Amino acid sequence: MNYNNEKYEVPTYYKTINEALKLAKDAVEGEREDELFYDYIISIAPTREEKDIIASIRDDEMKHNKMFREIYKYYTGQDIVTPRDVRFEKPKSYEDGLKKALFGELSAVEKYRDIRAGLPNEYYRDMVFEILTDEQKHADKYNYLLNLNNSEEKMEESYTPDEWVGYIEPLVEHALDEVKEGINPRHLFQEFILMGVLVGMGEETEDAYKQVEMWEKTGASKLLVKSKKIGGSYERNNRTI
Repeated sequence: MNYNNEKYEVPTYYKTINEALKLAKDAVEGEREDELFYDYIISIAPTREEKDIIASIRDDEMKHNKMFREIYKYYTGQDIVTPRDVRFEKPKSYEDGLKKALFGELSAVEKYRDIRAGLPNEYYRDMVFEILTDEQKHADKYNYLLNLNNSEEKMEESYTPDEWVGYIEPLVEHALDEVKEGINPRHLFQEFILMGVLVGMGEETEDAYKQVEMWEKTGASKLLVKSKKIGGSYERNNRTI
């Protein structure tokens, strides 16, 4: 069958302009509650890094609200009026707040796609595309914060002090072997404190040992190479004594 002569009526827009404007208005009307939420989450965030990340998201959201207000006024000639006296319910915990924010971002992406689909003006469609990409970045940031806090809780809750000692026992055994070889204390301290740092960052003990050994053998760490060379004179002096 030849379709070349067939005429098809292709719809211009997936959503109507009225649907898009209603969604834009709805997005802005939660502005005050969002402000209170962000201020609270920032106040209870445990580290400066986390406070700064959430503050950057808050600033983006304020920018988005201005964009939606501009879009709404362009098409309707009216300003969006938002209530200032709103009820804000605090999340049960910092982690619950992050989860609420994450799912809020994912829900917003769905709505903003519909807004973009209903706008006939390419300039404003591009504006909403910028908002969409910001929202996706926000979701990534909230995932990072959740993983960060889950990892810290897991480390705190999963191990007793004696279990921690047992966890680093392979490093202790490696250190004792190197003491027998006559390696000087400075080099040993450098090596095994560095290995401990890597273990604290999540490396397995054996992987941490191999990583530090590789830095030394390849010369990636000049300080390790230097302290290892000093070991020769240290060993000779000990034998003389």
